[in-house]
Parts: sequence; structure tokens; C-alpha cells
Amino acid sequence: MRKFLHYALNRLVITAFIVILQVAFFMMEIVVWGNYYVEIAMALRLISFGVIIALILKQGNPAVKMAWIVPILLFPLFGGVMYLALGHVFHPKRLYMAMEHTGELVRSNLQQDAQVMERLRAADPGIANQCDYILRYANTPAWEHTRADYYPEGFPWWKQLLKDLEQAERFIFLEFFIVGEGTMWDTVLEILERKVRAGVEVRLIYDDVGSVFLLPKEYNEMIEKKGIKCVAFNRLVPFLALVLNNRDHRKIVVIDGKVGYTGGINMSDEYINYKRTHGDHWKDAGIRIEGEAVWNFTVMFLQMWNMSRHTEEYYGRYRHQFVDRLAAEGIVQPYMDTPLDEETVGENVYLNMIGAARKYLYIFTPYLVTDNEMHTALKLAAKRGVDVRIVTPGTPDKKTIYWLTQSNYQSLIEAGVRIYQYTPGFIHSKCVLSDDETAVVGTINFDYRSFYHHFECGVFLYRASMIRDLKRDMEETFAVSQQITLEWCKKKFVKTNVIGPFLKLFSPLL
Repeated sequence: MRKFLHYALNRLVITAFIVILQVAFFMMEIVVWGNYYVEIAMALRLISFGVIIALILKQGNPAVKMAWIVPILLFPLFGGVMYLALGHVFHPKRLYMAMEHTGELVRSNLQQDAQVMERLRAADPGIANQCDYILRYANTPAWEHTRADYYPEGFPWWKQLLKDLEQAERFIFLEFFIVGEGTMWDTVLEILERKVRAGVEVRLIYDDVGSVFLLPKEYNEMIEKKGIKCVAFNRLVPFLALVLNNRDHRKIVVIDGKVGYTGGINMSDEYINYKRTHGDHWKDAGIRIEGEAVWNFTVMFLQMWNMSRHTEEYYGRYRHQFVDRLAAEGIVQPYMDTPLDEETVGENVYLNMIGAARKYLYIFTPYLVTDNEMHTALKLAAKRGVDVRIVTPGTPDKKTIYWLTQSNYQSLIEAGVRIYQYTPGFIHSKCVLSDDETAVVGTINFDYRSFYHHFECGVFLYRASMIRDLKRDMEETFAVSQQITLEWCKKKFVKTNVIGPFLKLFSPLL
């Protein structure tokens, strides 16, 4: 069953099925429908026409709209139906209503310290504007008195997490896109079970689609029996397309309100290289924060919990009161992005960093499936003399996305962007660094799914000491990666100039 679902839930498989259905439709004219064919075909074409008009009138990214209009025109009978099924035109009502209901509670609990913003504005008005944007559109404030540690690999991140879990006294919150049985999760679970018996409150959120191939059926009920409160986010209902949308792609751990974690690392053995899946080495990045900024993650988790459980809990009892404040070390601002509004916070934070870069801009991303705004911003940064470098995987996890990523290389390189492929294996890190001053580490990929369709999170940092560690990791990664040249692109002509551009027509489906 799992193997079947693995293929059945693939978005390209669904699209191919719809194309086959369109061909079969014509054959059914003769066999079954007879005189009713004309009426049915007309109704389906009217749906497609209505969808195209709605897309034209709809506010939003023109590139995204055009990427849908083309497939609809190519498949006029079922193109409109395809968009209604896969185009995220409908958000699950329960999620939307729950987000609206919990939003005010979030805003009341996450208030910006005015003095922090005053000091930031005096130091750098541009950075203050970035932090203010995040505050207004992600409802998450900027903090001082927070320490941030960067982890260039999943294994040391996990080992530190185990130490912190052992120290938990009040509560542990965990939220992951993927949870899979194996050494990594089993070790964490053993600690969680012990902590529950010791009176620590433990909660887990995992995405049902993200974990569908790695966990037994009704795993959330199994976890609940161990005393761990558990939510399988946006439960999978086979053959209903909406379940593929609006996934919880976040990775968050909060311990006692004092320590928080995020990054690209999920709870599965490939993330700590205990299992080889894509090449010899899986590289990922994580961040650990300690101090006042952890409160952002606490509220973010509780909002998702309340949305899923339809509860209204008092957030304040989970806020840690720091008696001895940590030394102010730059700005740390954890933030979230939701697909249930029209604001693409994840993409816009990146765009602001690209536009503000003066000397250099370094990027780690497993997927480079950019819209026109992002693609243009990267090229303009390079054209104005910024050293723009992007590291993508040398080994694919999804070949279609891999080819689509590579199809973007040539135009970026021609503009002066330096592209590297991580040759030791697969890089899953989502990091941006600029000018030794600003950075983002989180869950947000450079693709449509992260920018438009998933729940995501990240940490924006300004003049934090961990930026030095991130830069060191990036420089070391450049050294072991293959720099892509125009000659390389020409040798890969079919993939980069034929298959890739064709796949761009269907990029919203990938």
C-alpha cells in the first residue's frame, strides 16, 4: 500500500493520469457517452475557460499564473479540473478558519520590544526595515539576548538535541515534516518516554503526507498511548487532492521555553547519514537558539497545535522567564510563513536580502525552482557586482526537480552568478548569507512549494556570532563542490535546454 501511495501521490503521476484521462475521454464518446459527449466536453471546456479568466483577474505572481494557464490551454478538457485539484485554489476550510481564529492570540503574545527596534534602526535602518517587515507580516518580533549556534551537519545537531532533551524539566515540543522509524527517531523517542514518566509534558506534530511512507498507520494514536500528545497534521485522505496541499514543512523543537531548534533536518536516519539514500553523503544545516527569541518558536508551535486540535490554550504558562539575560549578540528573529494568506514572507525575506547585498550573497538550497522575480533579483545582484554563489545538489533526490534546477543555470551564469553542485552527495540545507552581517537558516527552499504552498519557518540573524560559522561552512562547501560552467551547460544541452524548459511549463505541479 505504501509503495502504491508513493507513486499515486506524486504530482507528475496525477498530471499524467489527467492527460491520459483526456485521451480516454475521446474514446468514450464512441463506446459510452454517444450524444452526451458534446455537452460534457462543453461543460469541461467552460470550466477551463472560467479558471483561465479567474487566474487573469486574480492577484498574485504573474509567472505562477502563466505556469498554470499554459497547461490548461494544452489540455482544455481537463486542464481546469487539474487546476481545481492541484492549484491550491481552495485551502482546507478547517485550516483557514483555525488560522484566523488563532491569529489574534498569536499577535497578542508576540509583542516587539520598542527599544530593540530603536537601537536597530539607529545601527542600520535597512536591517530595521527587514525586521519590521517580518514583524508586520509574520507576526514575530526581533530579539536581543539570544545565543545562536550553527550546525553544518545533521549528526552534531542531533547529538546536541539529545543532550538538551535529557535536561528538559517542564515541556518538550517537537514539530517535523518527516518522522521516520530508525536510530535517529527511536533514540529521541526513548528519551521522550522517560521524560513523560518523569512528569514532563511532551507534544509532537508530524506531517501526515511527509511521514506516510515511514510510519505505521495511525502512528499518532500509538504515540498517544505512550503519554505523548500527538497530532498527524492535515491527515492524508487518498485521492483527494487537497491533502497534497498546505503541508507542514516546518522543523521546530522547543525545550522548556529556553532552547529552540530549526533547520532542514527531519527525524529520519538519512539526515544523520545513518542511511544512504542520495549519494555518499547527506549534508544539511540546523540552528540552535537559546534565550528570549525562543518565545517566537513556542508561540509558533502552540498556534499550529491549537489549529490542529481546535483548542485555545494559555500561551503564557509556557513562556520562560529569564532571570539572567544572555549578553546581547546581534539580532535573532525566528519567523514563520503560512500559505493561508497572500503574503509570501519566505520568498520576500530572501528577496530583501538579495536586494540589500553589497559584497556577497551565498546560498544553499536543494531545489532552485524560481519564479521570475527571484530569478531576476539573483541576476541583478550579480550584474551590480555582488559575488552571488549558489550551491545545489550534485546527486538528485527527485530527477524532475533536478533537471528543472539545472535548467536555470545557464541564464544565471551568463549574468555572473556562480553555481556549484555539491559533489559528495545531496545537500538539503536552506541557508542564505550576506556581507558577514545577515543570514537565514531554516526550512524554506527556493521553490514554489516553499514559497507558496507550505507552512515554513526560519531564523533571520543580524550580526550574530554564528554567522562566522555559517560562512566557514559555506567556503568549505564551495571547495568540495563542482563549479558549473557554460561549457558544462552546453554538454548537458538536452536536460538544461530542452527537458528543463519544458518542465517549467508544469513547475507549479512539481
